[in-house]
Amino acid sequence: MAETIWSVFPPILTIVLALATKEVYMSLLIGIFSGAMLYSHFNVIQAILTMFAVMEEKVGGNVNILVFLVVLGILVAAISRSGATEAYGRWAGEQIHGKRSALFLTALLGIIIFIDDYFNCLTVGTVMRPITDRFKVSRAKLAYIIDATAAPVCILAPVSSWAAAVGSSLPEGTSIDGFALFLRTIPVNLYAILTMLFMLFITWTGRDFATMGKVVRENRKEFIVSKEYEDESNKSEAVSLGNGTVFDLMLPIIVLIGACVFGMLYTGGIMEGKSIADAFADCDSAKALVLGSFISFVFVALLYLPRGVLRFNQFCDCFVLGFKAMVPAVFILCLAWTMSGIVSDKYLNLGGYVGQLVQMNSSVGLFLPAIFFVVAGFLAFSTGTSWGTFGILIPIAVAVVGLEQYEMLVLMVAAVLSGAVAGDHASPISDTTILASAGAQCHHIEHVSTQIPYVLLVCACCFVGYIVDGFTKNGFAGLAVGVVLLVGCCLAICAKCEPIEVDEE
Repeated sequence: MAETIWSVFPPILTIVLALATKEVYMSLLIGIFSGAMLYSHFNVIQAILTMFAVMEEKVGGNVNILVFLVVLGILVAAISRSGATEAYGRWAGEQIHGKRSALFLTALLGIIIFIDDYFNCLTVGTVMRPITDRFKVSRAKLAYIIDATAAPVCILAPVSSWAAAVGSSLPEGTSIDGFALFLRTIPVNLYAILTMLFMLFITWTGRDFATMGKVVRENRKEFIVSKEYEDESNKSEAVSLGNGTVFDLMLPIIVLIGACVFGMLYTGGIMEGKSIADAFADCDSAKALVLGSFISFVFVALLYLPRGVLRFNQFCDCFVLGFKAMVPAVFILCLAWTMSGIVSDKYLNLGGYVGQLVQMNSSVGLFLPAIFFVVAGFLAFSTGTSWGTFGILIPIAVAVVGLEQYEMLVLMVAAVLSGAVAGDHASPISDTTILASAGAQCHHIEHVSTQIPYVLLVCACCFVGYIVDGFTKNGFAGLAVGVVLLVGCCLAICAKCEPIEVDEE
C-alpha cells in the first residue's frame, strides 16, 4: 500500500470526517488507524503497534514544542491571575475604540512577530484575545487574523526559522545558494502576499462572507465562546487574584520575545562567530522556544513574587491551570504529528506517490508553476506540514527544471512555497491551524470551516497568477495579475456583502 494511491486515503478520510462530524480527535484517530491498517496489510495487532510506534517517534521528536506550549500556558495563567490582563484590558479600552482598531492591532502584532509561526500564534492570541473579547470580536475572526499573519508572514521574512527550512530542502551537493534562492522567491510568493492584502481588506471593511459571515452575524447577537474553553478550570484561570499592572503584562511579553530571539541566535551558533543571518538560518527553533519560554518563566517569578503581585502558592497553582489550558492544543498536535508520520516516507510515503505523479507529467512546461502550486497545496493540506512539503517537492522542482533555467527554478520554488503555505493554512491537521485555534480559544473545526472559503478565494487568484508566470517566465507579471484578480474579487464582495464587524465604539 506504500507509495500508491491508497496513501492518500488516511488524510482524506480524516479531513472529511472532521468537517462532517466536527469531532477532530476521533477523526484523527480513525484516520491514523486506517493508515496503520493499510501499512500492515490489515493485520490489526501490527496496525495498533505501528500506530503507537509512529506516535512515540513523532511526539518524542517534537517534545520541545510540547514543553514550550505548557510553559507558555503557565505564563498566560500567571499573567491572568496577577490582574495584569485586566489592567491591560482597561488601558487598551481607552486607547482602542472599536473592533476595527482591535483587529488591525492584532494584524500588526502578528506581522511584527515574524520569527516563528508557533510563537506568533500563541503570543498574538494571548495578548490580543482579552482586547477583542472586550469589543465582542468573533473568536473565529480573531483566529483567522492570527493564522493569516503566522506562516504567510514567516515565509516572507528572510530572518526566520522558515528560511532555514527552505534552504535545507535543496538536494545535497547542489551549487545553488539556498538563502539567495529564498530571497528571490519572496516577491513572487503569491499566496503569502495576496493573503496579507486580503486579510487587511477583510479587517478594514468588515465584509465577511460564507461561513465566516454566518458566524460573525451570530456573534453579534450573542458573544460565543467555545464549550471547551468554558469549563471551570479556564474560568479559574481568568480570576484575578493580584494587583498587577500593564507593566506586569507587557514586560513578560517583551522578555519572552527577546529570549526566544536570543534562543534562535544561540542555537544557530551566534556565540561561535556566525553572522546573524547564518545563525537564524541554522537555528533549532524548537529548542530556542523552550529556552526563551523558560527564561521568561523565571523572569515572571522574579517579577511577581518579591513584589507580592502573586503569592507563592498562587503562582504554583498556575502550573496546573496552564497545563489544562493547553491540553486541547497538545492533544491535537500529537495526533496531527502522528498522521504526518503515518504518511511519511518510512510508512505510506504519500510524498513519494505525489512526486511520481509530478515527474510523470513534467512535460507540460508552461503550466509547471501552477501544477506545483496545486500539488504543494494538496500535499500540505493532506499531511498538515508545509516544511515536509518543501522537503518533498523542492528537490523534484530542481530535477524537473534543472539548474540552468534559474529564473524558472525561482518561479517553481516560489509556487511550491506558496502552495505549501496555502495547504497548511487550510488544513485542519496543520499545527499552525491548531495553534491559531488555541491562541484565539476558538473551536478548532469552526476556525477551519470559516477560513477555508477565504483561503480558496486567494488560491484561485494565485493559480491564475502562476499560469501567467509559466507563460511569461516573469514572476512580477503573475503577481500583477493575481493582485488585479484579488481586487476584482474584493470589489465583488463589497457589492454583495454588507459590512458586519466594523462598528467603532
